[in-house]
Amino acid sequence: MAPNNKTIAISPIGAFAGSAVAAGIWLAALIAIPELQRSGWSVIVARVVVHLVLLSGTWAGLSRISLTASERIATWLALAIPLTLWHGAAWAIVADGLLRPGATPIPLLPAMVIVPTAIAITLVLRSRRIGMLLDAMPAHWLIGVQFYRVIGGVFLVNWLAGATPGAFALPAGIGDVITGLMALPTAVALASGRPGSFRAALLWNFFGIADLIVALVLGALTAPGPLQHLAFDHPNLTIGTYPTAIIPAFTVPSTFVLHALSLRQLLRRTQPAATVAA
Repeated sequence: MAPNNKTIAISPIGAFAGSAVAAGIWLAALIAIPELQRSGWSVIVARVVVHLVLLSGTWAGLSRISLTASERIATWLALAIPLTLWHGAAWAIVADGLLRPGATPIPLLPAMVIVPTAIAITLVLRSRRIGMLLDAMPAHWLIGVQFYRVIGGVFLVNWLAGATPGAFALPAGIGDVITGLMALPTAVALASGRPGSFRAALLWNFFGIADLIVALVLGALTAPGPLQHLAFDHPNLTIGTYPTAIIPAFTVPSTFVLHALSLRQLLRRTQPAATVAA
């Protein structure tokens, strides 16, 4: 689908500036009002909003392909119900404190990241109808929505409050904020068809994936347990505490899926039309 430059009224620089202002106000509020951060409402509200945005975006994408009303509803439910159950199950596990150090004989978090991520990516990439959805959906949607990655700034706020070790909070928090701040300008450039925007979108995806991997590795190395090799004098306890733990338990694996879908979308559009149609 060819981009329509007339519909893009904002530049990538403008999108970045707007993202930076919004993220700055949010982080400043968390620092100025410590109770807002301690209560966990910042993470809870952000997660609920992101979930609703993803479900709404899926419905909007389905409206772009030739499906009957019943087929559109059935396809949306086939995506919305598993995603919501996954989110709810992760939320329940975190709320029950099962990700706290020593809560279970075997560390639960690695399984919660690897298993559902692998299953979800395998299923969505094999689905013909989801392939139709991705082909019809503008490629910048899956990138722009990841502005929510600035949520990772809570790690920086926790570090400033002395609750999280810098060995984890600084790389993970800064990486998340950079990924989130660059999401909208990258999406705007791609939607406008600017020169180099396709390469920028690929690089943004690779950076975002690397950020997730770094955060997971450093989270394991700084949290109490058999893998801890850092921050012995100030272990990373918030990584398993409700509601912050919902980030590694659900946000990280579901974001891996979004990156996989975005890369599939971008790379498929570089193939000859006959190959895509097949």
